Amino acid sequence: MTTFNIHTDLLFDPKKKEFVKDVSITVDTETGLISQVITRDYDLPNKVSNPDIDLRGKVVCPGFVDAHTHIFLHAYSETPSVVQKRDESFVERIVRAVNHCRLGLMAGYTTYRDLGSESMQEADVNIRDAINRGLTPGPRLFVATRVIASTAAYEPRTENHIGGTCLPAGADSADGPDELRKAVRRRIGHGADVIKFYADYYRRLMRFPPKQQHPYIPSMKFQPADPNPDLVVFQDEEMNAIVSEANLARAPTIAHADSHKGVLAAAQAGVLSIEHASRAGEAGLKLMKEKGVIFVPTMAIFELILQERFDRVVENLKLAHKMGVRLACGGDTGTFPHGENAREMEIFIESGIPVEDTLEAGTLGGWEACGGDLCGRRFGWFEAGCAADIIALDADPREDPKALRKVSFVMKDARIWKRNNEPVNLFSP
Repeated sequence: MTTFNIHTDLLFDPKKKEFVKDVSITVDTETGLISQVITRDYDLPNKVSNPDIDLRGKVVCPGFVDAHTHIFLHAYSETPSVVQKRDESFVERIVRAVNHCRLGLMAGYTTYRDLGSESMQEADVNIRDAINRGLTPGPRLFVATRVIASTAAYEPRTENHIGGTCLPAGADSADGPDELRKAVRRRIGHGADVIKFYADYYRRLMRFPPKQQHPYIPSMKFQPADPNPDLVVFQDEEMNAIVSEANLARAPTIAHADSHKGVLAAAQAGVLSIEHASRAGEAGLKLMKEKGVIFVPTMAIFELILQERFDRVVENLKLAHKMGVRLACGGDTGTFPHGENAREMEIFIESGIPVEDTLEAGTLGGWEACGGDLCGRRFGWFEAGCAADIIALDADPREDPKALRKVSFVMKDARIWKRNNEPVNLFSP
């Protein structure tokens, strides 16, 4: 028998943005898809028989989508990223990534959009494929491989640069429309699902090297008020070349942009989503709305690193929601621990975003951020033909602020990975 039913009495429907009652879902283990969704008009017995699964008494949701992750990073509170890239071996970082993927899946995240391999070249492609082959548990991955940046815009830089960078290269650096088209083609050729580029960054970082870059050296004593501002790193024609070349390959384009000018330039170029955008301002958000750009605000990392202006970041998110900018949830997970991904949605709710809008951004919105139908598979809502990604919470997020962390059941592609709060069949024979 390849099909069975999952019975619920309270389910979140992202398409309706509503909690609905008495829904049963038929899933097919051969295809990994949902084959039928019905609203019951009949009573179920107190105990359903195998192989059907009874999730009554729980809050059922589509598998969560984290739209901004880094599987090769672990929390900055443990080790700064520059030290991870410099001192941790390639093998150690792969082992960590495998663990991170398992933690994310057990937390209810059935899909990750991984936006940059963090000096691990194209190893994210290999992790993605190992998960797809059933060799290790983890979310469905959509990977960017190396990010694209202009020369010296994003690469790890230190004062000891004689002979070249002392850290593994993190970006595919290129300049000018022709070379950037080649960079996109390299990313596609190496297996990238999505193309990510830096629209702005700390280009002048080495003018006043920050303490975080050199933990063993005191920071510079005399600095201007804003020693390392975000500056645009590409001309308009360069960003246009990146987007148009990615479009040829039917690959979504994602931009890192936090400054007002960076947001305007990236949105004008026609990217699918913009990450961070904490200083987009009303004009930047308006252009994102007009262009249909998805906003992934990465609130969780800002909560950690921008305490002094986090209130303004929250106001920017609230304004985006009020203006109707399309939202997706992604916390820059990895900069804080995998498995704690739900912090992003918690901040949305704490900021006044309705629970229903937040859950929709963390499910259906995540599918759109991964590329929508360019993904090759539909997920993030309940409908025949969608991936059977189903999770259950032991508490109602409308009532319990920690409900999103109380995931007791996880199914991905019709395979159960967690049941009754215990991992199930984590490894193939």
